[in-house]
Amino acid sequence: MTAVERTDHRSAEEIGRTERGPRPVPPLGEQRAAADLSHVDTKLANGLRVLAVRKDTVPLVELRLSIPFAGTDPLHPATAEVLAETIITGTARRDRVAIDTELALIGGELSTVVDPERLAVSASALASGLPTLLDVLADLLTEASYADAEVARESARLIERLAIARTQPRTIAREALQRRRYGNHPATFEVPQAEDVAKVDPAGVRRLHADSVLPKNSTMVIVGDIDPEQVVADLERALSGWASDKAATVLPDLPELTGGDVLLVPRPGAVQSQLRLSAQALRRTDPRYAHLQLANLAYGGYFSSRLVENIREDKGYTYSAHSGFEFTGNSATLLVDADTATDVTAAALLETRYELARLGLVPPTADEVESVRQYAIGSLGISTSSQTGLAGQLSALAQAGLGFEWLAGHPERLAAVTAEEVAEAALDFFAPNRFTGVVVGDAETIGRRLQSLGGVTIGEV
Repeated sequence: MTAVERTDHRSAEEIGRTERGPRPVPPLGEQRAAADLSHVDTKLANGLRVLAVRKDTVPLVELRLSIPFAGTDPLHPATAEVLAETIITGTARRDRVAIDTELALIGGELSTVVDPERLAVSASALASGLPTLLDVLADLLTEASYADAEVARESARLIERLAIARTQPRTIAREALQRRRYGNHPATFEVPQAEDVAKVDPAGVRRLHADSVLPKNSTMVIVGDIDPEQVVADLERALSGWASDKAATVLPDLPELTGGDVLLVPRPGAVQSQLRLSAQALRRTDPRYAHLQLANLAYGGYFSSRLVENIREDKGYTYSAHSGFEFTGNSATLLVDADTATDVTAAALLETRYELARLGLVPPTADEVESVRQYAIGSLGISTSSQTGLAGQLSALAQAGLGFEWLAGHPERLAAVTAEEVAEAALDFFAPNRFTGVVVGDAETIGRRLQSLGGVTIGEV
């Protein structure tokens, strides 16, 4: 018998109820304090900040290196992308095959990614293979060769990927939002132009490495089955040749984000629209950050939020709606995103704005606040329970000048937030007139309806 033919099927709503009313949800267990993991937070002689944490749940080690990598040259985004693709393809001592072989022998992986703010290196290996991993990393940082053939090969692959990426609605929407928010600020240029990549040559990549792959202002996080004190000593020796009087280039401060019209960016013939709204937020160091974090969760930060309940569960305007934080340098912003069918784009924007206003005017109840509090504390615990998750969290915090103590103390800060404080944060930060943004879609179909809402203009950015 197929699932359709069954007569004993019960819906989720039916399963969740009894004759006496809704089935009670089991109470959450008592929150435990974060584990007091042994750690060291220090600077090496070359200026590199190192945060080493012992987490010996498995005999592995996770490494995250973050190097500020801003630049103002028109070819910088393209050259930086080529550098990130080719830095691990060879050195004066090792070619691509030798690097791959040495990493394979220690169960290791190493990858790089770059954005307008920084070059990030992620690596993992067996804890016993950490000396080899550090030797390979030091070799890449000081002796990366950027052979002509490797640069040509990776540039060609990058051009192909960019051609595909620039046809993707989410990429188009992201570029439009960045230009709407920040104009010609370097942070806007997240995806290089294919024609710029074609201009990049090996000599230019080598110059960028020499000028920008530097330890000062950079951070390294190592988490795993390690002795933190010993790892710092090992790093001091392994990276002794990576030094410079100059410091890595930090991205200039972003301009303060102010509210304004939503810009409809035409994409003729699109069957879907991308809705992106953004407003200025608070940095993690702000005393009210935990208040705003819970307010954001109540609005659209998790599946049971008001926004999801409205435009996904109730009205079916979108498969996915979300709000969250973006942290860039000394700035923090709120970002609301949803992809909708073309014919309901205006209705989705109306309801999104409605929920922004309602969060301040009809603030989260005590029960709502308790739900998002438990979610925030629980998800933080889950995300840091693995070596990979802890390394990622600490790397993001280290870039903001924070460390293990902030992470360990955050559950307590969340637990102390009151419903009144969440209500104040909602009123202060989620007012619709604080937001600006873009809608990318078929202007011929949706333009008139969007403009009827007010606060929407049509044009290119």
